[in-house]
Amino acid sequence: MNTLLSRDSQVKIMETTVGHAEKYLGQFCTLMASYTRKTAKLRDKADLVVKQLSDFANTENPELRTCLKSLADDFAMVQDYRQAEVERLENKVVMPLKAYGDIIKEKRADMKKFNSTRNHEMKELEKLEKIRLKNPSDRHGISQAEASAQKASAEASRTTRQLAETMNDFQKQKMEDIKKIFSDFLTIEMLFHAKALEVYSSTFQNLENFDMQKDLEMYRSRVHIYDGTIDSMALPTSRSTSSVQRGPSPTWRTPQSALRRQQEIEDEYESEEEDDLEDLDEEYARIRR
Repeated sequence: MNTLLSRDSQVKIMETTVGHAEKYLGQFCTLMASYTRKTAKLRDKADLVVKQLSDFANTENPELRTCLKSLADDFAMVQDYRQAEVERLENKVVMPLKAYGDIIKEKRADMKKFNSTRNHEMKELEKLEKIRLKNPSDRHGISQAEASAQKASAEASRTTRQLAETMNDFQKQKMEDIKKIFSDFLTIEMLFHAKALEVYSSTFQNLENFDMQKDLEMYRSRVHIYDGTIDSMALPTSRSTSSVQRGPSPTWRTPQSALRRQQEIEDEYESEEEDDLEDLDEEYARIRR
């Protein structure tokens, strides 16, 4: 009886081990698969950002266009690293965890086989006990029942030892696999972030070195040329009125006025830049609070 209780206690521990592995490794598999899919979706969204940056760059002046093109190229490079991250997560994390589904099924089958052997042993022992109670003088019947019970117990003991060895191997392999799976996961993540940081550092420096003033001067020159075109178109209209006595030229068309207008435009741009900087400072302060 003590042997049976000890055996049952052993099997209960084994069943608990398999149950926990089935529960938690299954959950890890689901979560890591979701993590990998989310990472792939992030890569897809980033590809859209790359396209948007490229399209926007084509509408800008040379300095900003070059800067945005470089940003798009670097961002696209990071997505190549992210694609490699997704593939490695799938192969080295999700697939090994998924494989435990079949492994758990095998252990469940081993448990089922042992339970069948144990039930047979219990039946033979119960049969022996009944014969002893009903026919204590039936030596032949008791002897046969004892032989059957001993054979069933021996088979149960053998199956228990096999199950214990199998479960010991399972536990050892499980620990090694968990160590490797999560070590691979951390290695994959560190490698991606290290590569991304390397690229982003260079990208950030390119943004810092962007010559905003050069593009702004080009934009201002275009605006001034456009104003001058309007002025030249307005001149014939004033001269065509021959019946009106010519007086002094309107003040807005004198050289001094043109210079003042140019200065006003430059002051306006500078004022807008200062306002934008103030707005950014206020927004940054608000976020910090």
